[in-house]
Amino acid sequence: MYIFAAFIMANNFFRFKQFTVFQDQCAMKVGTDGTLLGAWSRGGKHILDIGAGTGLLALMMAQRFPDAQVLGVEIDAQAASQAQENIVASPFSNRIAITCRDFRQGIDGEFDAIVSNPPFFDISLESPDAQRTAARHTSSLSYRELMTGAFSLLSAEGHFSVVIPSECKSKLEAEAYLAGFFTSRVCAVKTSIRKPVKRYLLEFSKVALGLQREEIVIGSESYNELVNEFYL
Repeated sequence: MYIFAAFIMANNFFRFKQFTVFQDQCAMKVGTDGTLLGAWSRGGKHILDIGAGTGLLALMMAQRFPDAQVLGVEIDAQAASQAQENIVASPFSNRIAITCRDFRQGIDGEFDAIVSNPPFFDISLESPDAQRTAARHTSSLSYRELMTGAFSLLSAEGHFSVVIPSECKSKLEAEAYLAGFFTSRVCAVKTSIRKPVKRYLLEFSKVALGLQREEIVIGSESYNELVNEFYL
């Protein structure tokens, strides 16, 4: 519930237990989606963050996996610059790199964990703010481009994790299937136990591992346990 307060206040920064995220130069601010994904995703020794934004996911994965080297890819120059500043000021600066480039142009290397809080608005009107449009709309990175790109970069036994609005889940999963992925974990996220699912945390793999289903309610004991190592 701490995250909602910060999101509503639109602070220029958000302070976590081990690092601080400044966000005034980024279209997408720190929010529940990214924080949940960073706390929930499986990691590895080589981790890729597609659409790094403020650098939040890269920082969270570096904190959770002390042996990991993390690469964050961000197309927006202002966001990439601020992410780099956030990384340099953190305890994990020697294990995180931020590169400003278009993910669709290709990335070198192979990764055993990939995370992304991707653009998700597909058919809605685009914002007049070009930076916000690039961060939120699939015109900057389609589901198909995301899935095929991630599949090519993921190791044989790796995991690719995303967070997506409930109404986008079926289309994203269809593109994942076409790219060659299997869905290995699904976590439904609710704002209260009686309300419909708001978001899904999804994990994909290159091999069929069997499907694990979970549910998280914001503010519940299980939610607090998941994010406890980050929130003050």
